Amino acid sequence: MNRTTRTGFRWIILLLSLVGLQAKAQRQTDLLIVGGGASGTMAGIQAARMGVQALVIEETDWLGGMLTSAGVSAIDGNHRMPSGLWGEFRAQLYNYYGGPEKVFTGWVSNTLFEPHVGNNILKKMAAKEKNLQISYQTRFQSIRKENGQWLVTVAKGKRTSVISAKLVIDATELGDVMAAAGAKYNIGMDAREETGETQAPAVSNDIIQDLTYVVVLKDYGKGANKTIRKPEGYNADEFKHSCDVSDPASFDSPDNNCNKMIQYGRLPNNKYMINWPKSGNDFYLNIIEKTPAQREEALKAAKLHSLRFIYYLQTELGYKNLGIADDEFPTADKLPMIPYHRESRRLKGEALLTVNHVAKPYEQPEPLYRTGIAVGDYTIDHHHEKNPAAPKIDFVKIRVPSYNVPLGSLVPNEVDGLIVAEKSIGVTNIVNGATRLQPVVLGIGQAAGALAAVSLKQHIQPRQAAIRDVQQALLDSKAYIMPFIDVNAESPYFAAIQRIGATGILKGSGVPYQWANQTWFYPDDIPTRYEVMDGLRAYYEPLRTFWGASGEPLSLQFLLELFEKCGKKITLQQARADWKKLSLPGTPAADITLNRAATAVLIDHYLDPFRRGVNFAGQLQ
Repeated sequence: MNRTTRTGFRWIILLLSLVGLQAKAQRQTDLLIVGGGASGTMAGIQAARMGVQALVIEETDWLGGMLTSAGVSAIDGNHRMPSGLWGEFRAQLYNYYGGPEKVFTGWVSNTLFEPHVGNNILKKMAAKEKNLQISYQTRFQSIRKENGQWLVTVAKGKRTSVISAKLVIDATELGDVMAAAGAKYNIGMDAREETGETQAPAVSNDIIQDLTYVVVLKDYGKGANKTIRKPEGYNADEFKHSCDVSDPASFDSPDNNCNKMIQYGRLPNNKYMINWPKSGNDFYLNIIEKTPAQREEALKAAKLHSLRFIYYLQTELGYKNLGIADDEFPTADKLPMIPYHRESRRLKGEALLTVNHVAKPYEQPEPLYRTGIAVGDYTIDHHHEKNPAAPKIDFVKIRVPSYNVPLGSLVPNEVDGLIVAEKSIGVTNIVNGATRLQPVVLGIGQAAGALAAVSLKQHIQPRQAAIRDVQQALLDSKAYIMPFIDVNAESPYFAAIQRIGATGILKGSGVPYQWANQTWFYPDDIPTRYEVMDGLRAYYEPLRTFWGASGEPLSLQFLLELFEKCGKKITLQQARADWKKLSLPGTPAADITLNRAATAVLIDHYLDPFRRGVNFAGQLQ
């Protein structure tokens, strides 16, 4: 072998070695979830339970994102709708602390907990899923598609590697993956003409909600002095209105509104979540389109602002015994690993949820409520105090009932193989003020996992998945697809009422109520013959010309007559035979009046209108 041949042989060996190293560096998974925050964790658990091999990459050492890593451990809303995995998580909190009353420690929420406890519970939930793997301290860098597969470059420490995945869920805090993958999106306030929302400004802008660098304080005991060093640029006047609490004080001293403000986010074990909007530690930054390095640099100002507020609490208000908790976050400064981002990029998806759909879901040309996959009841809540340039919109006066989130808001218009979760879904800027809240984002994540599992198991794109298949998978997991607060997941009628509610055959009644809006199904009410017939009309052609239904209370006999007109002949004897099997009370007779719960159960069982498909606009297929 001559020298030239030997040199060529060495080059071949080297190239083969490099190819081998590259192959080792490329990890394969069916489903890749970028971000182990509130939605990413739930997406991973749901997909894994449905038999999909899922991998979550998370840039910190924690799971839970805004619930834990950002320190926002006071759940806003959904107290009476413990949907799916949110309900499981809350049950674990109850079990850890000793019941619901043990986590009702502050006045902002019914459920407050220490961030590290939330992280530990989520990790235990995830660890039980054999199909789920999590890679911590792993940062997303880039994404591209090759031969129908996503190739996602990630970094762990100084080492980069490539993950190959059939499907990707963007569960990042700011929608970084969907942007890199080429999905279209909006940032900031929408113009009135674009969305049809009368409350929106006349002209669009790029203004987003204030973010917050939360601080968790701990009571170190009477006489302790945990006052921090005076932060650079401190000005007490900046916070002088922070005690202007409109509600009467209700903790400890009845006339101490400063104490009321402190108790806002009181956590178990004498800790306090400082996430105060009024002359507090909210801070305006729009870092969405910045690089990771630029974001990190810009966030120093938000941290500094929060420290100034802490110094104010300790010095001007006298809470020197409250110091930064030393047993929460594994960071050098003991502050959260990430800020609380209230707003992100917002996807241009297969559906756009506007305030009109939320306020009057049954009156819109697009009945998006039929496609619901997550529910929320918190009012539309925007934080804009720290940006004087923000248009003055009285968000408190935008009164809406509870609502559901349409599946199409998770699916990009043009990019296949991608599902969007967290706060980056297809909603308007105004609606984001409600869908950004923790239990809604948990539900969005669970739905993203269900959509991914249905798509992967059927070897189809997310946009091709049957909406009813995804909704049924969620119902099987005791998740709500309709926001009915008066029929819980433990009811034997829950799934049937949710399905019939999602058809619109029997509608709910929405109420804008304080900070926990409502939608009632009223299962014990008696519907009229006309109400039921009118609801069935959209699904059954023969009823469109039928005018034989009056305002009389619905009887079993009349319902069976409607079934026959719909092409399904059910005898009274058959109904009697099935009655107990359907967990219906009493003894059926022809003239028995039916309440809404029984009506829903019978329609669901015998006609099964839920099986009829709907598109992303909620139109019947």
